[in-house]
Amino acid sequence: MRDVAEQSPGRPIRVVFVCLGNICRSPMAERVAERAAADAGMTGVEFSSAGTISEEYDDPMDRRAAAVLEQHGYRHADHRARRISEVELESADLVIAMEDRHVSSVLELATDPSKVSLLTDFDPAAEPGSGVPDPFFGSDTGFSDTLTAIEAAMPGLFDRIRELQGSKS
Repeated sequence: MRDVAEQSPGRPIRVVFVCLGNICRSPMAERVAERAAADAGMTGVEFSSAGTISEEYDDPMDRRAAAVLEQHGYRHADHRARRISEVELESADLVIAMEDRHVSSVLELATDPSKVSLLTDFDPAAEPGSGVPDPFFGSDTGFSDTLTAIEAAMPGLFDRIRELQGSKS
């Protein structure tokens, strides 16, 4: 099977971030990646987010996640939770999960496991396989820690995106 990016040389690299309900970690990662890409002058990439369950469908982002994003100057409004689909997985070039259980859920639907990774795999200082802990049931501080973990992975993730962009040229 050929890489989706190789099949469509004119389209952007598609990156989808995945967590459980799509109300905390994955939309935070989407927004951090958008701004980091803009700040780096990176073009030709699209970011989105989704969850592995439907229970939070159409819910807004958790207010604590939105507050942390707002405090740090990230886009925080206009989010509605949604569940990942097979079509989205197929069209994605990278599927970035927050925890191993999300990797497992995605792999049940994904046809190409080589495009599925943990976000923390892109952070050289993170313990291998550690994942981004779920802040939902904890204090507001947990959301700041989540943001820190997401931001730490961006340089490594962007290196991978650049590799994919180079393979499309």
